[in-house]
Amino acid sequence: MIQKTPFYSNHISLGAKMVDYAGFSMPIYYNGINIEHNHVRKSVGIFDVSHMGQLIVEGLNVLQFLQKITTNNVSKLTIGKVQYSCMTNENGGILDDLLVYKLSEEKYMLVVNASNTEKIIAWMHKHNNYTLKITNITKNRGLLALQGPKALSLLQKITAYDLKKISYYSFDFIDLLDEKEILVSATGYTGAGGFEIYADKDSINRIWEALFKIKDSGLLPIGLGARDTLRMEMGYCLYGNEINELTTPLEAGLSWIVDLNKDFIGSRILKKNKLSKKIIAFELKERGIARKGYDLVNDKNEKIGYVSSGTMSPYLNKSIGIGFIYTNSLCDNFFILIRNRKIKAKLAQFPFLKNN
Repeated sequence: MIQKTPFYSNHISLGAKMVDYAGFSMPIYYNGINIEHNHVRKSVGIFDVSHMGQLIVEGLNVLQFLQKITTNNVSKLTIGKVQYSCMTNENGGILDDLLVYKLSEEKYMLVVNASNTEKIIAWMHKHNNYTLKITNITKNRGLLALQGPKALSLLQKITAYDLKKISYYSFDFIDLLDEKEILVSATGYTGAGGFEIYADKDSINRIWEALFKIKDSGLLPIGLGARDTLRMEMGYCLYGNEINELTTPLEAGLSWIVDLNKDFIGSRILKKNKLSKKIIAFELKERGIARKGYDLVNDKNEKIGYVSSGTMSPYLNKSIGIGFIYTNSLCDNFFILIRNRKIKAKLAQFPFLKNN
C-alpha cells in the first residue's frame, strides 16, 4: 500500500500533482517545475522529503561498525557534524549514498534514500556483529528541506537560536516556536543554501504551518521535479541515475567520500582502481533534451557511453546533462542519440551553475 507523509493533506489542498515515488505519494510539482526551480534559486522554497529513511544506529562499537560498512572516514566526525558517504557491496558497487549524523559517541543517525531504506536495514543487520541497536524511525517522523537564499532569514523568524552557528554539514538541536529540541541541519541538495528540519509528525506539521503564516516571506511549496533539476545544475548524483550497484563511487566522481586508507566492504576492489566508465557533465550544442538512458555515440555511430540525467536547465536556460563515457572512449565532442537523431554535445564542468 502506498505510504503518505505527514504533509499529504497539505499537498492535496495546495493542488499538487502527486506521483508514486519510492512507495510514497509525493508532490512532483504545484505551479510548474520551472517556476518552482527558479523560485528556490532566487527566494525560498520548502520541500517535503519525509520519505527519506531515518535510521538510528547505537551501541558500544557503533564507530567500528560504521567504519566497516561506509566508505568515508567516520572517525573524523565530531558530535554535531554530518558526513556524506555511501555504502558499497563486495564488488565496490554503490548500495546507497547517505548522510551520517553523529548524535553522540555511541549514537548516529543515517539518512538514506527512500527506495533503499529496507535494503540498507537488511544490509546493516547482516553485518551487525556488534549487537548494535538499529531502529527505523521514519514512520514516526517528518523531514522538511527549507532551501534558497532567503531560507535563513525566514527560519530565523521562528527561533531565538542564531542559525548562523549551524555551518555547512553541521546540525544542532534547537527550539522552533514552542517545539523543543528540533534537529536542524545544513546540508542541502539544491546548491541554494538552507536547512533541513527533523521532527515528529505533530511538531513538523506545526512548523510547516508557522512558516507559511509568516507574511511576505515569499515561501512556496516545491515538488520533487524541481528538486531533481536543481540538483542536476549542481552535478549532484541521484541514486538510480548516476549511482547504483553496478557503479563504483570512483566511477561516479565520489572519490572524495572514499577513504582507501581504511578497510570497508568493497574496499579491496576499489583499491585496484579499475574504472570501466567515468562520469561527465555535458551540454547540448543543438536543440534537444538528453534523457536518462539515451546513448552517447561518436562520429562513427559507435556507442561510447550513456546519459544518466538530463534537462533543460530552468535557471541557465540551456540543455545540460550528466552521463558516463567508457574509459576507452574519452573525447571532448560527441553526440546524444535522440530518437535516432545525432545531437551535438560537448563536455562541460561540474557544477553547471557557478558561484551560486
